[in-house]
Amino acid sequence: QVQLVESGGGLVQAGGSLRLSCDASGFIFSNRDMRWYRQAPGKQRELVASISSAGSTDYGGSVKGRFNISRDNDKNTVYLQMSSLKPEDTAVYYCNVRQNFRNYWGQGTQVTVSS
Repeated sequence: QVQLVESGGGLVQAGGSLRLSCDASGFIFSNRDMRWYRQAPGKQRELVASISSAGSTDYGGSVKGRFNISRDNDKNTVYLQMSSLKPEDTAVYYCNVRQNFRNYWGQGTQVTVSS
């Protein structure tokens, strides 16, 4: 079965950096686009970044120039490098893959940015 396990979250001061990882299993990782979403308290889940199976990337407007998504197909892992973090980046970050017309999510990892 599809499993996504996020890690790397934590507490960081504004201006700092974090790298999130998502370890994937249960599907052919190299064939799938991967996404990072986030959800702040009281807000809807929003798309942060995506990377296609071919390696093309796209970013939400609020993180462009600060976040970088990458993947390692040998390790079945997708990363989110976050820099110049702001308090408004505080959220639970989720890894996502779509397989057979269904969305799969990890358990999420908390990122808290203090001012």
